[in-house]
Amino acid sequence: MQDQRAHPSAGPRPEPGGRGRGHGPPWGGRHGGAEGYDGRGRRGDRLPWPSTLVVGVIVMVGTGATAHGQGREPLGLVARLLLVAAVAVLLVRHRHPVVAVAGTSAATLVYLGLGYPYGPVFLAVAVGCFGAIVSGHRKAAWWSLGALWAGHLLAAHWLYRWLPPKGDGPAPWAQEAFVTAWVVAIVAAAELLRVRREQWAAARAERDAAEKRRADEERLRMARELHDVLAHSISVINVQAGVGLALLDSDPEQARTALTTIKSASKEALGEVRQVLENLRTPGDAPRSPAPGLDRLPELVDQAAGAGLTVTVETDGTRVPVPPGADLAAFRIVQEALTNVVRHSGSRTARVGIAYGGAYLGLLVDDEGPATGDEAGGSGNGLVGMRERAAALGGTIDAGPRSDGGFRVTAELPLRPGGEDGPAARNGAGTEGAS
Repeated sequence: MQDQRAHPSAGPRPEPGGRGRGHGPPWGGRHGGAEGYDGRGRRGDRLPWPSTLVVGVIVMVGTGATAHGQGREPLGLVARLLLVAAVAVLLVRHRHPVVAVAGTSAATLVYLGLGYPYGPVFLAVAVGCFGAIVSGHRKAAWWSLGALWAGHLLAAHWLYRWLPPKGDGPAPWAQEAFVTAWVVAIVAAAELLRVRREQWAAARAERDAAEKRRADEERLRMARELHDVLAHSISVINVQAGVGLALLDSDPEQARTALTTIKSASKEALGEVRQVLENLRTPGDAPRSPAPGLDRLPELVDQAAGAGLTVTVETDGTRVPVPPGADLAAFRIVQEALTNVVRHSGSRTARVGIAYGGAYLGLLVDDEGPATGDEAGGSGNGLVGMRERAAALGGTIDAGPRSDGGFRVTAELPLRPGGEDGPAARNGAGTEGAS
């Protein structure tokens, strides 16, 4: 058997810039966002007509309403065209955010340089800046806003002599302080939104990775259950089928016994497989039959006897209640160990030791050998499954050949969380099987 180990899912790999592949912002939408975010946290191919139209209405109507009393150039055709250009370029802010923020800043700078009234045209610049920063083009947004601020500063305090309106004087420095505060506020708000979106994307990526890990763990648990059930039962069936074929003519009664064992083993295997599959189809529902535990150890002994293996069971210590998880793991470990004896050992005897003591349950499965297969102590799926079961509960397991040619499996499983009183168990079956 090959050693196939399950590796925990690392989740989606992050793309440059810290965003996880396949995880957009937390709001919904056809493409993952309110206006077409794609699966990578970027805007999709749809043009943002609704929001751009709203911005355009606010800019056109608001500028006309605030133009009175400013003493600047009247709103003519050129001014309207510049306002339309400053807003229209926002249609490409999802596909080309750098073009959008640079275009709206340039149109706004020309608009202000020609002496037209102040107003909501700055809203278009804010939207373009937000789009660029949130999409990761922070330098482009900073340069565009910086150029707009510097250009307005030059026009208001130096170039005003040659720019309309005629007779205009330098702008008050309080106005420049307001513009500066406005620029800083836009940048700060956009950066805050960018950080929040990255946090949302990281949280979603972590949730998806956790869900994938849980699914992988459940799939691995199901694989272990099916392997343990089928490997044991099919091994018994295989041995009994060989016995039945060999004795079919010479000893029909013994052949009948072998066929009866095959029927019993196959029926039990089908029942356990059906239980596993029912749990898989209806996750979260209580199983219809209890999970196997050490109370079914006599059944394992009988099945092994049917395969020609004599099993001796020794118990040490006072039997105490075993948690369901540890009980199932102990049953499966013993089952897999006996299956390996049937399949890989030339010995027809095996010894099972169970030690109750302290906070641990000790297990021992021993056979005299020698190995009949390629390698009696191979690291196949069965041994890997035993180790995974023990590790999942915080226990330990050791499996390997003995110096005299036999094979030994020892395990310690905790009987309660955080139990550290392992020496009591180790003084029982665990140490009895240690070499």
